[in-house]
Amino acid sequence: MRRIVVLVLLMNQLLCFAQMASGNIISKKDTIGQNLQDKGSFRYPQLILPATLMLAGLTLNGNGPKSLKNKIVAERNQRWSDFSTNVDDFLQYSPVVIAYGLDVFGSESYTDIQNRTAIFIKGELCMIAVTQLLKHTTHIQRPDYSNYNSFPSGHTAQAFAAATFLSQEYQYKYTWIPYASYGIASSVGILRMANNKHFISDVLVGAGIGILSMKLSYWTHQYKWNKNKRIVNNY
Repeated sequence: MRRIVVLVLLMNQLLCFAQMASGNIISKKDTIGQNLQDKGSFRYPQLILPATLMLAGLTLNGNGPKSLKNKIVAERNQRWSDFSTNVDDFLQYSPVVIAYGLDVFGSESYTDIQNRTAIFIKGELCMIAVTQLLKHTTHIQRPDYSNYNSFPSGHTAQAFAAATFLSQEYQYKYTWIPYASYGIASSVGILRMANNKHFISDVLVGAGIGILSMKLSYWTHQYKWNKNKRIVNNY
C-alpha cells in the first residue's frame, strides 16, 4: 500500500508541474485583457501530460506475476486485505461540486455558466464513451475478480476530468486550485487500488483519458453563448 501511495502522490506532483510547464496555470496578471477563446486554445505541450500518463499505464499493463501492477495488488492483499470504502464513489464528482459551489457563493469562474456547462457535458460524454469502449473491448479482469471491466478506471477518468474542469475555471483566481483538484483526483486513484478494483495501469490510463477528454472539450468549444467573450479584469 505504501508503494501505491508513493506512486500516485508522485503522479499528482507531475500533474501540477506539467500544468505549470505547459502554461495552463494562469496568473492574475496574465488574465487581464485575455478572452475566453485564448484561454481555451490548443497548445502542443498540453498533450504531454495525458499522453505520458496513458503511455505509462499501457507500459505497466503486463500480466506477468512479476509485473509491477500485480506486485502492487499482491502487497495490497497481504497488508490491507480487509480494506473497503465507498468514499471514491462520491469523491470522483467533488471537483464539479466545488466548481459550481464556488460560483454559487459569488466566486466567479473564468467561463460563463452556459459555455462552462456545455464544455463540461461534452467533456463528460467524451470521457464516458472512451472508457466504456475500452472496458468492453479490452475485457480485462479486475484484481478482485468481480468482472472484466477493469481497464481503464472509470472512477479515475471521471475524477481527473472533473479536476481538469475545476482547474480550468478557477486556477486564474486561486493558484492552489490545481493542487487541490488533482490531489482529490489522485486520492480517487489510490482508493480504487486500495479497494482492489483496479490495477495501477487502469488508474494511469483513466487519469490520462479524463484530462484529455476535458481539455479536448475546451479546445473545440465555439462559445456560441456570450459571443462578446467576457474579459477578465481587476483580479
